[in-house]
Amino acid sequence: MIPTIETERLILRPHRLDEFETYANFWAEPEVVRFITGVPSTRENSWGRMLRVTGMWHLMGFGFLAIEEKATGRFLGEAGFQDMRREFQPSIEGTLETGWALIPSVHGLGYATEAAGAMVDWGTTHFPHMEMTCIISPENCASLRVAAKLGFRETTRTDYHGPIVVLSRQ
Repeated sequence: MIPTIETERLILRPHRLDEFETYANFWAEPEVVRFITGVPSTRENSWGRMLRVTGMWHLMGFGFLAIEEKATGRFLGEAGFQDMRREFQPSIEGTLETGWALIPSVHGLGYATEAAGAMVDWGTTHFPHMEMTCIISPENCASLRVAAKLGFRETTRTDYHGPIVVLSRQ
């Protein structure tokens, strides 16, 4: 079952079909993807992403949740876990690869730390035996700060479609 998690300001909940256009617009935003792929997503790619992050729950027992602002009901982005079987070394396969992305208008308000922190707490409870990792562009100082606040520490740097920092939560 896909959970719903509430924090002080946010509701992390399953993605909904009726918000697909909002989701597609979110991933088409250059500022959202600047440090993720660098390329705005097409509507088709966003559809595949939405199916993937939802389907992960059914196959793996974890995935990403939509982030909704409690006060307004506005879609702010997503946060969660994935296992993408990425082909780089050292491998992070079999870990809870932790990620988050939010709309640019709420950057710097602490929502990423709040949402990802809630997911880390959930993951620690439900998958205590699994290591948590994340991969972040070395230029993404804001996400590196969020990761550090959540207890992630750099373990290595490698190349995966460009340079990345690999972090693990100890």
